[in-house]
Amino acid sequence: YGDHRDLHVRSRRHRQMCIRDRLICEDILMGAAAPFAPQIFTGVMGVAQYQAQGKIGKYNQSVQNRNAQVLEGQATQIEQKAEFDVAQFQKQFRKLEGETTVALAKSGVELGTGSAYNIELSNAYEAKLQENLIRYNSQVAAANKMEEANFARIRGTMARNDAKMAQIGTVAQTGSSLFSMMNKPKGTA
Repeated sequence: YGDHRDLHVRSRRHRQMCIRDRLICEDILMGAAAPFAPQIFTGVMGVAQYQAQGKIGKYNQSVQNRNAQVLEGQATQIEQKAEFDVAQFQKQFRKLEGETTVALAKSGVELGTGSAYNIELSNAYEAKLQENLIRYNSQVAAANKMEEANFARIRGTMARNDAKMAQIGTVAQTGSSLFSMMNKPKGTA
């Protein structure tokens, strides 16, 4: 197995030729590319910067979109809490209403007439006002959260557009640098 015939196996010869050819190609390319190394470097760095700017813009936009989703969730929570607050208020009002009815009955006042009726009517009116106030305040707070969410999305879009503008600037700067490198008179540094 270890004799000289192994050197002549077809697959081994093919592999050796491929290695030799690759080394020759690398030498030619490196020799041919050496004069253009600054341009290649500038171009590669320009592409890398362009890609990074695009990723940063997309990331910033996604962060702002996530912030908007959080704010929308908070708006929903505010609305749900308002319904809970109204239910709690109604429970407390019914309790107070019962206590008032008992107190009036103990004092000998005839319920549903005169002062007792006016007290019941006033309490019912105040209760309705309080429920409306709870709902109104929650609607205002939820609307504020939705507005903040909309502004977050706008900030995200602006961040993405800023990144696109930076990308355009990178393309222009890289192109300008490459153009000036290619058009330098021979013999200048």
